[in-house]
Amino acid sequence: MKISGVDIRPGNIIEYEGGLWRAVKIQHTQPGKGGAYMQVELKNLRDGRKNNVRFRSAETVERVRLDTKDFQFLFADGDMLTFMDKDTYEQITLPSDLLGDAAAFLQDGMDVLMEMYEEEALSVQLPDTIEATIVEADAVVKGQTASSSYKPAVLDNGVRIMVPPHIEAGTRVVVDVYEQAYVKRAE
Repeated sequence: MKISGVDIRPGNIIEYEGGLWRAVKIQHTQPGKGGAYMQVELKNLRDGRKNNVRFRSAETVERVRLDTKDFQFLFADGDMLTFMDKDTYEQITLPSDLLGDAAAFLQDGMDVLMEMYEEEALSVQLPDTIEATIVEADAVVKGQTASSSYKPAVLDNGVRIMVPPHIEAGTRVVVDVYEQAYVKRAE
């Protein structure tokens, strides 16, 4: 579907210079003289490169729609991750760097949403939050309670996060996968 360069919004996927790009940030600029343009920060979906491009209102770009499918995470083998299509039970293996930092939060049997373009997996979306166990938490330093102070802790997957002073080792907590931040204590 063709759209004008000034109609690009964050999250849109466009075909540009033979590649698939996701619009990360946009800024509409109307200079004193000359036509208005849209400054767009693009991220390549295949190799992660970033690019800043100016699109004028007269330019058109091809907007791409990605198919989303439900997959289940099966296991990790080195830096390769294996997922199973929940409809056809077919397995697909992808490099862990496709997920970035979120790969550390994968758990066996976790349901994920995979974005596909012509049967090629481009991105994997995990649930926004997961439950994890604190395996190591620093002791609270007396006198630090005047302000909202957080202390470092290590999760069972090895990721370091900041938690409130009352959280101790062995506690189950809810963690935001993409912010890598403590949300609340798990029920």
